Amino acid sequence: MATALPSQLKSLRRLSLSSPSLIRSLFTLSKPTGPFFRPPTTPSPFLSLPINHCSFSLFIPKFRAVIVTDAGCYCSLVRFMSSVPETVESNDGGVVEEDAQPSIPVRAYFFSTSVDLKRLVEVNKKNFIPPTSRMTNYVVLRFGDLKSELKGSDSSLCGRDCCYIVVFQYGSIVLFNVPDNKIDGYLNLVKTHASGILPEMRKDEYEVREKPTLDTWMQGGLDFIMLQYLNIDGIRTVGSVLGQSIALDYYVRQVDGMVDEFTGINRDMEKSGTFKMEKKKLFQLVGKANSNLADVILKLGLFERSDIAWKDAKYAEIWEYLRDEFELTQRFASLDFKLKFVEHNIRFLQESLQNRKSDSLEWLIIVLIAVEIVISIYDIVQKSVL
Repeated sequence: MATALPSQLKSLRRLSLSSPSLIRSLFTLSKPTGPFFRPPTTPSPFLSLPINHCSFSLFIPKFRAVIVTDAGCYCSLVRFMSSVPETVESNDGGVVEEDAQPSIPVRAYFFSTSVDLKRLVEVNKKNFIPPTSRMTNYVVLRFGDLKSELKGSDSSLCGRDCCYIVVFQYGSIVLFNVPDNKIDGYLNLVKTHASGILPEMRKDEYEVREKPTLDTWMQGGLDFIMLQYLNIDGIRTVGSVLGQSIALDYYVRQVDGMVDEFTGINRDMEKSGTFKMEKKKLFQLVGKANSNLADVILKLGLFERSDIAWKDAKYAEIWEYLRDEFELTQRFASLDFKLKFVEHNIRFLQESLQNRKSDSLEWLIIVLIAVEIVISIYDIVQKSVL
């Protein structure tokens, strides 16, 4: 039978995890005398730990716990308190763990630069969920129990034998409630309709928790979001932000690679006073930088507000919270700054190559003029001799 932890003991548990040095200081400063010290003859009614090889213990009645002075026992106490789940009393007098809310695993992947959504829907017509907005850059597929639909506040995805997949045209895929042993199968299902497969697949994980008794419509947490219920519109909203986030991570890494390349070129110029780069290579970097920026703005639709968020304030709240949680605006600002650095270097190298070409043409003209002068002098000498 579970027992609720007193609020004071919860505080001690958090203190032991966050500031173990403070707990150690209690042991260091304590002496085996005084009204608050006594040999561990009577175990605590709440906590009973092996206290072998411990001479004295610090008894705190307010916390109903025994803190021992021996370092080994201290570690045992901290480990024990870390492993005990925090519990809260429910309205009916029962005990409910705080982390026992139904959770829905959400996994986002980015493995290609394009997905043929039309062909994907044709092959999976029975699993296709018709769109509720004008957004055409993604589709939602339902697998498993096709009869169960998420409608209204009475719906709950957690515990159901069904899962949802949100596939985006720019190459992201977001899985909701998919078991670990079925992830590869669904990814391969989408890969057959994808092009531009990347050598390394990007992955991110998140979690959605459902709590019908939540006072507000949504509540954020560390790597999770808690909702009163999760329906299709919620899946579309959460999936759109996670899909953009994982794709943006790929493009940021692409730009980071270009920044590193130009950094190496600048360091070589610093040492040698010149640079070695073919014109073709420079044009390839120009095309790569422009295509990355175009993909982020146009394909990802990073600055396009979700239609569902426009229609319903509840989903607008989710959309704005997740964008802030995944720092999409800040990450794009960083990406834009790096692209400006790349653009500045490209412009400089283009001007240098152009100047190098102009110098070559000038020297060629000088040589031709010199040859012409030599020929003219030769003709004059020949005529003077004759």
